[in-house]
Amino acid sequence: MNTKVYIHEFINVVGHNRARYMQHMAANWSPLAQEERSQLCYGIWGVVGSTGSWPQVVNIWEEDGFDGLAESFRHELGHRDLQDPALAKWWATAAEMRSGGFDRILVPHPKMPTVEELVSGGGHQGVAYAHEIITTSPGGAQRLLDAAWEDAEKIGANHRWRLIGAWTTAMRNRDECVLLWAIPSWGAWAGAESDAARGRELLPTTEVFVRSRQRILLADAPLSPTRTGRQPTRTDRVDWTD
Repeated sequence: MNTKVYIHEFINVVGHNRARYMQHMAANWSPLAQEERSQLCYGIWGVVGSTGSWPQVVNIWEEDGFDGLAESFRHELGHRDLQDPALAKWWATAAEMRSGGFDRILVPHPKMPTVEELVSGGGHQGVAYAHEIITTSPGGAQRLLDAAWEDAEKIGANHRWRLIGAWTTAMRNRDECVLLWAIPSWGAWAGAESDAARGRELLPTTEVFVRSRQRILLADAPLSPTRTGRQPTRTDRVDWTD
């Protein structure tokens, strides 16, 4: 049973800095966050620009429940400038590469794997990833997730998409879900989207709960655990010291 809590980030990258930012996030941030906050990297991806905002990066971080997230907040915000002094250099460099973003706190479906469970068999979860944000009527988010887990077997059989992430958004009216699908090939993506374009819904039993849906595509960052099968380490750094 997954009892973790997750931070989901959309990061708006400035200019041609996406690859540099993903390296900075994975190798220069994550090892210290693992040590000082017990925060694990769930995944880092670049948004496929033809399907969403660009240039943009998605980060997802795994915290040890709300208590773990609260401790992480205490560690970060318990300073005069609301910033961990150990990361002042990191923040200054990151500011050169991004213009802002938007974060969510996510609560996983109990059946969703933790990152350690997800990558226990190795990396390369997908050639691409379908990322969905779905809104429901107030209070309907959990029912949609339950239905999505049932439907996931059908889309897996038909198109080989695999549901690896399923969350409700905290601090809302229980009306938003985030789904993350690993797609094994571009042909598997094309087949499912062709069906969807013809009105054959990917998750048929969830439709009764859906008010709106947005699906974009993501591609793994080089050091994303979903690609490498491990957490980023200091040995991944290039010309960087804390």
